[in-house]
This record gives sequence, C-alpha cells and structure tokens, in this order.
Amino acid sequence: MTSTAPPETAPAGAPAPEGRVGVVQASALYIAAVLGTGILVLPGLASDAAGPASLVAVAAVFALSIPLAGTFAALAARFPDAGGVATFVRLALGPTAARMAGYWFFFGVQFGAPVVATLGAEYLVAALGADRSAVPIAALSFLVVPLAISFFGLRVSGTVQLGLTGLLVAVVIGVVAATAPEVEAQNFEPFLPNGWLGVGVAISLFVWAFAGWEAVTHIAGEFSTIPIATAVAVVVVGAAYLALQVVTVGVSTGSTSGGSRVPLIDLVAVAVPGLGPIVVAVIAAVVSVGVLNAYVPAFGNLAASLGRDGHLPRWFAKGAEPGAVPRRALALVAVIELSYLGLLFWREFELTGFILIHTACMVAVYALGMVAALRLLERYTAGWWLAVVSVVLVAGLLVIAGPGLLVAGVLAVVALVVTAIKRRPRA
Repeated sequence: MTSTAPPETAPAGAPAPEGRVGVVQASALYIAAVLGTGILVLPGLASDAAGPASLVAVAAVFALSIPLAGTFAALAARFPDAGGVATFVRLALGPTAARMAGYWFFFGVQFGAPVVATLGAEYLVAALGADRSAVPIAALSFLVVPLAISFFGLRVSGTVQLGLTGLLVAVVIGVVAATAPEVEAQNFEPFLPNGWLGVGVAISLFVWAFAGWEAVTHIAGEFSTIPIATAVAVVVVGAAYLALQVVTVGVSTGSTSGGSRVPLIDLVAVAVPGLGPIVVAVIAAVVSVGVLNAYVPAFGNLAASLGRDGHLPRWFAKGAEPGAVPRRALALVAVIELSYLGLLFWREFELTGFILIHTACMVAVYALGMVAALRLLERYTAGWWLAVVSVVLVAGLLVIAGPGLLVAGVLAVVALVVTAIKRRPRA
C-alpha cells in the first residue's frame, strides 16, 4: 500500500539536487515501498482465482511494472518534489484532476488498511494456535494501536521499516528454498481451470503486490540514482512474487480452494513442520504492524494537506505544517479505517473485494499519472515513450478492474461536485 504526500509546488524542469542516498539504500527504500504484505495472501488468492495460470498474471503485472516504474523514474528525475503523483497531475491536468487523485488515494486506497490488519491478525492467531473467533479482536488491535501511536506523534524510524522489509524478503527466500523440492508437475494441470476471466481477476489482485512505483517520486530529491534503484527494485520484486507463485501452485498443501487464510504457513508446514510455521507467522504479524505504523501517519498527513488545500474541510488542516501532529486528520483516518474494518467484519473477512477496490483506485491514480507524464515529459524521449506504453497498459488494467472501479467513479463524481461548488459565484 502506498500513499501520496501533500501536493506542493514543483520546481518544474529543475534539475534534481545532488543525491544523498546511495544505490544500495535507494534500492532498499524502493523495494520497501513495493514489496509489502501482499506476499502473505496474494499468491493464495491468485491461485484460487486462476490456478496455475496465476503465473501468467504475475508475469503480466511484472511486465507492466517496467514501463510504469521507468515513467515514474523519469518524472522524479525531471520534477523532484515531495508531492509526487499529485504534483504531476496538478501541473499537467489541473486542480480538479489532482483532487480526484487525492480522493482516490485517501478514501479508496485506505480500503487496504483493514486488509493488512486482518492479515496480521490471521497470522498471529495461527501462531498462537487460538480459535479464529479471536481474529476480529486481533484485527481491531492491529488498527487501534498504530492510530493511538500516531495520535501522540510517535513514529517508527525508517531504519526499522527497512529492517521489517528485510524480514519479509527473508521470509520469501526461506519459504521458496524450503518448499521448492516439494513442487510437483501435476499441480500445474489443468493450467487454465477458470478461463481467462480468472487470469484477469488475478492480475487485478497482483496490482496490490506491485503498487508503489510512484513512491520514489516523493523522495526524488534525496538521491540521484533513481534509474538504477528502479531497475534493481523491479527485478527483486518481480523475482520474489514469481518464485513464490511457482511454489504456491506447485506444492500441494492439502488446503481447500479459497480456504487458507495463512498460505505461507501452509507452504512452510509441508517442508518444515513445527517451528517453521511459527517463525513465519510471527514475522508476518510483526511486518503487518510495521506497515500500518507507516500507513496511518501517512494518511493523516495526506488528510491534513487535503484540508489545507481546500479538498477537505479546512478544519482538518490543523497540523499540516512540518513537524506538527495532524490530530484532527488522524481522527478522520480513524473513523474511515474503523468503518472499513467494520464492513470487512460484516463481509466475514472476505478480502478479495477490498483488495480489488484498493487496486482499482491505485490503477485510476496511475492512469492520471501516466497521462500527466505524456504532457510533462519531453516528446520522443525514452521517458515519454515509456509513458506511451504505460498509458496503453494501464488502460487495459482499467478494463480488467471492472466493478472495482465503482468506488473510484463515485469519488471522481464527488471531486467534480466539489469543484463546481468552489467555482459557484458567491452572493
């Protein structure tokens, strides 16, 4: 999951300042932004949706990531600004489009928060051997604790976040290495059990896994190694998900289709029963907490900036200034995330719908970002051509997203209404 920073004024066309972060750390930051909690559940959900053909879905989203990440790298190098996509959209398409992007991020992408909380809860409950009736309480705790921490202005350091991402990468490597010998060829047949429609669903799901390429645009001023860091991140994330999908499909865990809430534990239990599943479960729960600890304050800052810029009531703007704690905005974040969690409870923890709404809103943001890139980047340069390819591919994702775009469509209408109200002459 990713978030956008406040849309500040971009030094259009200004050269990027000399970087202060090396290639290794820049690559690590980028991988941390993209490789998230999706590995805890997406391989299983995608396998349920498309069977062995879920490998095609991974490959398709990985292929999309190359021009998409390249375009964002080009934009970040040309327009280094903390506002990221919101800045690009405002510069190229105007304030109404920027408002849409802000609403998609704030109200749409936040559908991912209860998903992360539920994932952490599922793995924690599994590690403790408790009954699944404890999942709602655990999921609520996973949300409430980061909200409380953020309200008091506490932050988890970037070093800790990178360390948690390192644990997640270690889990992927460990799971793949332990379970690869258990892969059986017959598990890849039939290859297309649910047709190409199932592959489309799997592709939409995997957008969650590969979302985050825009995150580097918020910190472009910190390093001058964006192209190299981008290339490293694309390869690492793509390889991680492809390898994990191969073992997810190829290893028979004995779980029923769609029934596994903790697929990584199921995989490890096949090859390393006993301690292995416990270690994976604990790490998964800790990483989920880390993601939410980064996620909650980011959306608090976003809400405050939206209030400051008139996209939300200005009452929420208090605390938008650097170094302040946006408590009013965080209260709004708490109301939204707890409401979404309640809706997820009501839907009996059916995660797929929430993930598809989250990813559809991300795709909508990417669509605006790529159109903005066509207008901002110099024509016929490498970055511009990457943007051309990305526009076509993202348009395909919009078609695949289907019903998931309903929420994004409603938010777009709200943005248009707000614009109309603001432009209405005052008596």
